[in-house]
Amino acid sequence: MESSLLLSSARPLKPSLVAPSSFAHRRCASSGPKPLSRRLPSLPPRARRWSVAPRAAPEAFEGIHSQDKPPGVGRGGARRRAYREEQGEPVSRPLGAGAGGITRYIVPAGALLALSFVIWKVVENFLPPKRKDQNSGEPTSSGVTWSFAAGSNLSTSTSTKAQKESKKNLNKFYKELRTLKTVNMAGRQFGDEGLFFLAESLAYNKSAEEVDFSGNAITAAGIEAFDGILQINTALKTLNLSGNIIGDEGAKCLSDILIENVGIQKLFLNSTNIGDEGAKAISDLLKKNKTIRIVQLSNNTIEYSGFASIADALLENNTLRSLYLNGNYGGPLGASSLAKGVVGNKSLRELHLHGNGFGNEGLRVLMSALSAHKGKITVLDIGNNNITSEGSLYVAEFIKVTKSLRWLSLYMDDVGDEGAEKVADALKQNKTISTMDFGGNNIHSRGVTAIAETLKENEVLTTLELSYNPIGSEGVKALCDVLKFNGKLQTLKLGWCQIGVSGAEFIADCLKYNTTLSTLDLRANGLGDDVCVIFGTCSLNLHVLYDPSFLTLFIFLKGAICLARSLKIINESLKSLDLGFNEIRDDGAFALAQALKANEDLAVTSLMLANNFFGKFGQVALTEARDHVYEMSGKEIDIYY
Repeated sequence: MESSLLLSSARPLKPSLVAPSSFAHRRCASSGPKPLSRRLPSLPPRARRWSVAPRAAPEAFEGIHSQDKPPGVGRGGARRRAYREEQGEPVSRPLGAGAGGITRYIVPAGALLALSFVIWKVVENFLPPKRKDQNSGEPTSSGVTWSFAAGSNLSTSTSTKAQKESKKNLNKFYKELRTLKTVNMAGRQFGDEGLFFLAESLAYNKSAEEVDFSGNAITAAGIEAFDGILQINTALKTLNLSGNIIGDEGAKCLSDILIENVGIQKLFLNSTNIGDEGAKAISDLLKKNKTIRIVQLSNNTIEYSGFASIADALLENNTLRSLYLNGNYGGPLGASSLAKGVVGNKSLRELHLHGNGFGNEGLRVLMSALSAHKGKITVLDIGNNNITSEGSLYVAEFIKVTKSLRWLSLYMDDVGDEGAEKVADALKQNKTISTMDFGGNNIHSRGVTAIAETLKENEVLTTLELSYNPIGSEGVKALCDVLKFNGKLQTLKLGWCQIGVSGAEFIADCLKYNTTLSTLDLRANGLGDDVCVIFGTCSLNLHVLYDPSFLTLFIFLKGAICLARSLKIINESLKSLDLGFNEIRDDGAFALAQALKANEDLAVTSLMLANNFFGKFGQVALTEARDHVYEMSGKEIDIYY
């Protein structure tokens, strides 16, 4: 062996380079476990020589640099393993070799698992918590609920936040009900569950007197929350449940509860989808309850049968003061049925029947009943009931005989000029009506002239509504000629009357002499920038130019400079002026501003200019005029854009 090594070396090896321990190890390894009789495979002498030499020389050389390396590490360890395999000796795998192979697979898998865990924890923070089903006790998923309904495929995370916010609000409302006298919870959408929570605070409550639960998605099931609560509550005076679709079932439930209530005086059930059955339930309530003074059932689906039920209640009830049935479906038969109850009732003071389609025939029966009524009706609204000039005759007869009526509305009927003349003639004899509403009745200058003549003799009428009638400038002229020196009119409404600039000039001339008008409505009359005529007597057109680059205001009066002080308000009683929807631009706004500055005896405190066309410069001019008036006189003007 040693001779073969020496032969295979390129140069002689030093004795120190040969590690005796290596050879001793080989001998122990080859002689220990193997039988002595086993020989190596026969090989040619030359091949055997070269097969040993290339392995021994590098192994001896590596011993200098790799003495500290464990066995099997480096190229020497690999050569020793190859030699043992050739000798047929068992080769023991180095320590950690198996673990290293396994590690190649375990480390990436562990890193992937750790990364997945971190990602899941991050995503989990954005998911809403699972909630348990009350019936089964099993957790239910609160992720995305899919539906074919529009807008329903949304994440419930937002609804969870809304629920938390709703709970906070409910706690706040609960405290308000316990402490405040008037509580407004309209449009909070807390539903039936919220009402069950809040209703508890009304039990034995002695502070809340007015509660508004309108528009909160309350159904008939939610009304049961008041059971056992309102029977013992004596402090609550007003309960508003309008805008909640409680239907007939809810009306029945509420009626059963309120029969024993002795505190509530005002019950509002507008737009609650109550029909004839619900009206019958309210009727039964009114027959037994002696504290309710006002009932509002407007904008429901009550028809003839429901009107008949309410009429029966009026025959037995002697405490009801106001009844609102606007926007239902009474028709002529409903009016006839209601008339029977009105005749026998002495407590009713206000009757609101707007928009029921009574027609002339239904109105005839109703007016006949009111004329024979022994009570004191003060407010009557029969507008939008398809009343024509024929029906106005029945209205006129009632006006002549009534001794208590203060407010009468024919708004959006169709009495025309002929009907206006009949009613106007009756008003000459009436000494009680202070507010008359003729709005939207297709009245022209002829009808207005008859009404104006009435004002010469009538000193009771203080409010006259003529909006939505095409009276034109001629009608306004007839009216203004009377108002200069006659009548006690304080509020005049002429919106959408097509009076134009010429009509505004008549009004301006009237204001110089009239000392009673305090509120004037001239909306949507096409006044434009010539609106300044209302504030002065100047008959020439006013043109105002504003140069924003030089911040200079020029006022031209057909070539001659007109000082703003010439625009002086003569009337000292006018407090409120509405010029909305008149297409006023910056020029008109500047003219108004100068008129306000030039006035020394300002009376106007409210100037409404909504829905016009002037921009920022016009607003700035009006704001400066308002501030100027305050600095000079200490009077405040509210300007609404």
